[in-house]
Amino acid sequence: MTKTSSLHALAGHNATPDLRSWLRQLEASGRLAVARAGIALSDELAAVAKTLERDSAVLFPQPGQHAIPVVANIFADRSWVADSLGVPTDQLLTRFQDAVRHPLPWVEVEEAAAQQVIHRDVDLLKQLPIPKHNEHDSGPYITAALLIARNPLTGIQNVSIHRCQVSGPDRIGVLLLPRHTQHYFKMAEAAGQPLEIALVIGVHPACILASQAIAAVDEDEMEIAGALLGHPIEMVKCRTNQVRVPAHAEIVIEGRILPKVREPEGPFGEFPQYYGPRADREVIQVDAITHRASPIFHTIVGGGMEHLVLGEIPREATLLEHLQRSFSSVRDVRLTRGGVCRYHLVVKIDKTNNGEPKNIIMGAFGGHYDLKQVVIVDMDVDIDDPHEIEWAIATRFQADRDLVVVSGAQGSKLDPSSDAGISAKMGLDATKPLEAEPMVFKRIHVHGLEDVDLSRVLQSDPKAALARII
Repeated sequence: MTKTSSLHALAGHNATPDLRSWLRQLEASGRLAVARAGIALSDELAAVAKTLERDSAVLFPQPGQHAIPVVANIFADRSWVADSLGVPTDQLLTRFQDAVRHPLPWVEVEEAAAQQVIHRDVDLLKQLPIPKHNEHDSGPYITAALLIARNPLTGIQNVSIHRCQVSGPDRIGVLLLPRHTQHYFKMAEAAGQPLEIALVIGVHPACILASQAIAAVDEDEMEIAGALLGHPIEMVKCRTNQVRVPAHAEIVIEGRILPKVREPEGPFGEFPQYYGPRADREVIQVDAITHRASPIFHTIVGGGMEHLVLGEIPREATLLEHLQRSFSSVRDVRLTRGGVCRYHLVVKIDKTNNGEPKNIIMGAFGGHYDLKQVVIVDMDVDIDDPHEIEWAIATRFQADRDLVVVSGAQGSKLDPSSDAGISAKMGLDATKPLEAEPMVFKRIHVHGLEDVDLSRVLQSDPKAALARII
């Protein structure tokens, strides 16, 4: 392939929502930076992306002298997520909930941009610009790929994201957690068969968001993606197996998770801001790589802001849906940044019963096993402000009355404080007692605060004003 410039990589507007359409939108709004050509794939690329992770996406032309550009930081904030779906930020969770409730089946096409170039003689590091991210990562990792697998019995597909270590020219070590991909693999392995999969790199943000939904087994996340976009996702059959992948993808790695094979994988910098340990894990045998004529490689810096944000929104929407099925008082939820957008949940409720918060706490723990702390707050608390949450705990919570502790529950294996994933859970009821006298929990407020116009009440030259006084 010939080398491509950043402008060439983004050229060719079309009506199909894809990674390129989102990058053009970021560039038009001043949220896309372009690095100098030749940034090193090992460490340097991740260091630049990490520096800009709260401010802008970054496109890296010719990284490590590779022809294929790399992009990182496609989300720096939840408002970017809303923008990618064309909704206001305050309607983001509602939009995701509606997509989960009303999935839109995908449609299959015969030809796809994702298959313009086909490599059957595979050499991953020569053919793709795969970065090494954190200092002690065991090597280059594919971090932003959708892993699409088919139920060996029904053919129904599952979409998820896993850390993928490049272990050889055509070999990838993959971490499978106890979720749907692992369930499918165990079915195939029990039958002595490999599990056909595809790793899909460079898709519209809606597809990445949908992959993180806490859906039931045999609910295809690409149908959620279609509902998020408002039209079916076009899918195409892989060239070497039966998996269907988004036709608009930049790059597809086709392969099989091998039965009865385990090889060392890790360490790798994960979302809890620690390294996932090295251990013997499942192995993908790569059979082919397909991609666009001039593809873009998307990477996510492990444990960075994009990693957290992309996991935050779908989990919040799914947990909110889960809680609202049983508790009509639940109004909103947030997975906190300090809780790595996985472990700590804040739930805002319109309280009607003093026992309600503890029930909601237990319901939340049943919503996802990653959760280890749940805080319940009243309607007057801003759950986007960590100071407000801490204030509610400081002034409305008593440990001997409002604390719920569950020992020995399933938690996250990536939590280094857990015992191989066995974790304690803690719930805090930081709501006001319903029977309290109104003035006991009356928040202080300065009358007229909302009407202050600083341009009207402040002098334009404070130095001169001070000189007149002293």
